[in-house]
Amino acid sequence: MAEAASTPPKGIDLYSRFALAGAVCCAVTHGALTPVDVVKTRIQLEPTVYNKGMIAGFRTVIKNEGAGALLTGFGPTFAGYFLQGAFKFGGYEFFKRKIVDAIGQERAQDNRIAVYLTASACGEFFADIALCPLEATRIRLVSDPSFANGLVGGFSRILREEGVLRGFYSGFGPILFKQIPYTMAKFVMYEQASETIYGAITTPKEQLSASATTAVNLSSGLFSGFCAAIVSQPADTLLSKINKNRNAEGTVSSRLYTMAKQLGVRGLFVGLGPRIVMVGSLTAFQFAIYDSIKRALGAKNGTEIAKIKK
Repeated sequence: MAEAASTPPKGIDLYSRFALAGAVCCAVTHGALTPVDVVKTRIQLEPTVYNKGMIAGFRTVIKNEGAGALLTGFGPTFAGYFLQGAFKFGGYEFFKRKIVDAIGQERAQDNRIAVYLTASACGEFFADIALCPLEATRIRLVSDPSFANGLVGGFSRILREEGVLRGFYSGFGPILFKQIPYTMAKFVMYEQASETIYGAITTPKEQLSASATTAVNLSSGLFSGFCAAIVSQPADTLLSKINKNRNAEGTVSSRLYTMAKQLGVRGLFVGLGPRIVMVGSLTAFQFAIYDSIKRALGAKNGTEIAKIKK
């Protein structure tokens, strides 16, 4: 009986634990940073009003709408990123395992950056299918607080008035354009940073204390978050604008091109400062929480292809 209890999880049992850990870490971190995201979105959508930086943006929102406005969109943020985190992290682990099975451990290790990029892109694609409707609802609530009184009301109104495709998935192209490069940068830079840190530590990874492992995850996650924020900033700006201006004419691609041309390089990077703060912080805590929950759930037997001392 004891032997059966100590058997490592595998198959659907293992990947469901990865998914749960990913769901919790993404929902908690994105939910906690809802106020930062509210200000960041306002800066992107109304740069003439919110033009004095993040701190001044907080003050403006509180002065005009009250402190409660900083939690606008919390419901869809938490729900959306719970689903997205499950597919993102669970999918990453799943596709990484499938790639290693297909090409072999040694070849995968020699080409690990390509494996990280491919696995993360595949996982994120399915994650975005789940995220897109709730992200559209969040942006609508943040850009127009009078639109509805919360997640259920906003989601129902969009569905009723605009339908599934136009209402929830008109931003699917830009969300892929934003999230897939973001996630690819996020995972590959995290894996590379953690491999470098573990390689510099004389103690083998498996012998490190929980606090030391958490410190590595936080450091690697912070670095990867900074990189991912910069890579995905232009698409994040376009996503906010296309979700606000849903009634504009033309295809999604033509509208994206027109918006990008009008904004220019500088305009596409409006709000980068607060977004670096938000993404860097949440990514650091995501990886720390994810690893802690995995260990608590006994999901320690993921696919490892990094060249580090165990």
